[in-house]
Amino acid sequence: MISPSRVPLGLYVPGTSIVHRARPGIKMLVLAIFLITTAIVVKSWPMAVGCLVAVVLVATVIARVPLRALLRQLTLVLPILLAVGLLLWWRTTGEKALTTVLVLLASISAALLITLTTRVAAMMDSFERGLRHLARFGLPVDQISLALTLTLRLIPLQVQMVGEVLDARKARGSRSAGLSPVAFGVPVIVRTILRAQGVADALRARGAAD
Repeated sequence: MISPSRVPLGLYVPGTSIVHRARPGIKMLVLAIFLITTAIVVKSWPMAVGCLVAVVLVATVIARVPLRALLRQLTLVLPILLAVGLLLWWRTTGEKALTTVLVLLASISAALLITLTTRVAAMMDSFERGLRHLARFGLPVDQISLALTLTLRLIPLQVQMVGEVLDARKARGSRSAGLSPVAFGVPVIVRTILRAQGVADALRARGAAD
């Protein structure tokens, strides 16, 4: 089974650092500025390395997040970044591919820093307060907040469920646990549909569909 410490949004590191105490809205604003700045300014791999090192230092020194916790959260992303890097290397140059991958890695690490230092409930409260200003224009704030909450809470469960399917196939002696799209995809799809139906029934029972 996939450990919760490796699941995106599945781990919160308690703390009292300035990063922990900052409001989720401020964290999201700083993250947005960081993402836009790195995408526009960073044009070489040494600058990208500097951005990545800066994020790691903020996470480990200022926020006091264990480096192991940050690396575990990145384990599920690294294969995707490797594939992106190889594709870019084939289409462009090695330097551009390396720069892009490092910028993406720094951006993902910065986003993970927010999730590691912010409780899901606090993040959702911040989203809801921000959307309240748009309620006067007819925006269904409650429905959007509920959808965001369910999405954030179901992402870790979905990843863990995929791990459970793979572990079940390995326990049955299948050496090609992740190679057969049908043998892997059907249980995942069926369990996902059943979970969605269960959530829908629970919401209807509580009057959320009214």
